[in-house]
Amino acid sequence: MIETTRNVAIFIFDDVEVLDFCGPFEVFSVTGKRDDLTPFNVYLVAEEKRPIIGRNNFSVNPHFTFSDCPAPDILLIPGGFGTRREMNNLSAIEWIKSLAPQAELILSVCTGTLLLAKAGLLENLKATTHFRSLDLLAQIAPQTTVLGNQRFVDNGRIITSAGISAGIDMSLHVVARLLGQDHAEETAKQMEYDWRFAVS
Repeated sequence: MIETTRNVAIFIFDDVEVLDFCGPFEVFSVTGKRDDLTPFNVYLVAEEKRPIIGRNNFSVNPHFTFSDCPAPDILLIPGGFGTRREMNNLSAIEWIKSLAPQAELILSVCTGTLLLAKAGLLENLKATTHFRSLDLLAQIAPQTTVLGNQRFVDNGRIITSAGISAGIDMSLHVVARLLGQDHAEETAKQMEYDWRFAVS
């Protein structure tokens, strides 16, 4: 029985990797719908209220900005080439820092992990990222144990995933943790997604 709806805030920015945020958006949005349940309220957040231009000129409109975003229970930071800019964007890093203490879970996909590192959230934890950015993560987060060849790394409150499609596996893992394996498997089935990486 699902008795509560969790807010899931997904940060988007120019040059965000499309599947990094669309994959988790789909997972959390689909979960429970077949049974007319709404365990997750999913929304996109950007620094400014304007169209965000993701990878390959994919244009998407945020639902909220930093200033009017509802308090998230789950905060998700995707990756993409834009993270190289956003990791030096003080407004974005401070926004992540401000939400982190109250969030039940903090998730990152791909190079979104770099933003969590810049926000100081990965100190003395294990983490992963896109295989091409493992060295960069180790460089900017020397107190973090960087793991390759893992789809995701679950530290409890903070979960990081490897590149792009791995965010779907991580999101299904979160559904299983919060709602049970049956709900996660039903979501994967509805998406016709082969979940072998997450349940092996």
